[in-house]
Amino acid sequence: MRSPSPVRLKETWVLCFILGIIMLNYPFLEIFNKPVTLFGIPLLVLYLTFGWLFSIFVIFLFSRYLGSVSAESDNHSGDAE
Repeated sequence: MRSPSPVRLKETWVLCFILGIIMLNYPFLEIFNKPVTLFGIPLLVLYLTFGWLFSIFVIFLFSRYLGSVSAESDNHSGDAE
């Protein structure tokens, strides 16, 4: 497996950041800012909580993928010597 280029990694992190900003911007906040509760918790609070948890999970998966790619490329470079 080829290791991703630094430019590609930077683009991916920027994309994650932009998606996070969009998630916290007007249209999405307005959609979930309703006088509705689920299990006694306002919908907006649930949206922000689960959106935050989902963002952390995506970043975790991405960084784990980077770690496995890096470890694999280190193993392959060690085999060539």
